[in-house]
Amino acid sequence: MSASTPITIVGAGLGGLTLASILHASGVVTTVYEGDTSATVRGQGGSLDIHEESGQRALRAAGLFDAFRAIANAGGEHMRILDKWATVRLDESGDGARPEVDRGALRDLLLASLPANIVRWGAKVTNVRSQRDGGHTITLNGSDTVATDLLVGADGAWSKVRPLVSAAIPVYAGLSFVEVHLHDAHRRHPDSAALVGRGSCSRSPTKRELLGTA
Repeated sequence: MSASTPITIVGAGLGGLTLASILHASGVVTTVYEGDTSATVRGQGGSLDIHEESGQRALRAAGLFDAFRAIANAGGEHMRILDKWATVRLDESGDGARPEVDRGALRDLLLASLPANIVRWGAKVTNVRSQRDGGHTITLNGSDTVATDLLVGADGAWSKVRPLVSAAIPVYAGLSFVEVHLHDAHRRHPDSAALVGRGSCSRSPTKRELLGTA
């Protein structure tokens, strides 16, 4: 099967959906192809800072800023950094310029702003080819093809689109992040809740750890 669309976005993450929402609000037709079979097939991760000069600007362009503010975590900007002995080294309450929002909630907001037929679920891009006329052809699920005049890659670290514009490949930086959830922490784990505060908390590495000698 072959099809065509004037603007194609690969990836229904926050970046791809934000662009699709802005274009839709401006009356521009686009199609989003996503490998996941539905919006609920996997979790979307933790909270995300939405800065004034970037994320907030984009949400305003999509006409979603007020709706975003309604789901934002007002205390999410509070950040506390501790050393390995739980001594507070940094404690910032924030100035309201970068409210946090749950990634899943923001994705739901963006999806709700789009007509249902814009996002094509279960459409995994397996190949991308440039055409002589400047357009591109993408292959979905190894067989179906779509011709497009403008192609946008918003498909994450192992993007199928990035090789068309860059030879860069993802590499492991040697750092891992572990996220822990303590449900009903103020009642069940009051000491931990007091240590974290209203926002996010992390432990800063020691100099020996940074040098790899700890």
